[in-house]
Amino acid sequence: MVKSTKVTNSIRALRFARGEMTQAELAERVGVTRQTIIAIEQGRYSPSLEMAFQIARVFGVPLDDVFQYPEGE
Repeated sequence: MVKSTKVTNSIRALRFARGEMTQAELAERVGVTRQTIIAIEQGRYSPSLEMAFQIARVFGVPLDDVFQYPEGE
């Protein structure tokens, strides 16, 4: 059983706000597989800090607009 991460993200919403960018397009721009993007979106995988910054840069937004960590954890 895969344990979900506590880190949440807005990748899916950001992809659709950017003209319905596909998971494959985002993966190519970040340099990972589509499966990695799927796992991150679903909260099954937390990206490295470097990858998180790369994803935020693709969308042109600050890191905390893409990834959130709940308060009090």
